[in-house]
Amino acid sequence: MGVELYITRAEFWAENEDSPITAGEWLSYIQSDPELSLDTSQGEHFARWHGKSAYEEPWLDWFQGNISTKWPDTALYQKMLQIAHALGGKVQDDDGTLYGSPTDWQFDPPTAGGA
Repeated sequence: MGVELYITRAEFWAENEDSPITAGEWLSYIQSDPELSLDTSQGEHFARWHGKSAYEEPWLDWFQGNISTKWPDTALYQKMLQIAHALGGKVQDDDGTLYGSPTDWQFDPPTAGGA
């Protein structure tokens, strides 16, 4: 089982019917951010992040009003905070725990390639 973090506007990410991030907002954000690119081979709302990450292909995906990823490293988590701020949202985990500061989530797996 993995940890999933969500960018959401809802009080609890799974109950966001009244405050979704729309697919259009997400696609517009991707277009406005040079660090993100759409990767439609993985789905029509799937984006790759081109920032410095321990992962070879860090990603974010929109689904049912939230943007999420699994086991983000610290750098991708910090990018999620930036996106959440721009979209008027917040970052939370599966249980609804909020992550609001750059040091709230720390996960630094070995870098790609075994370094």
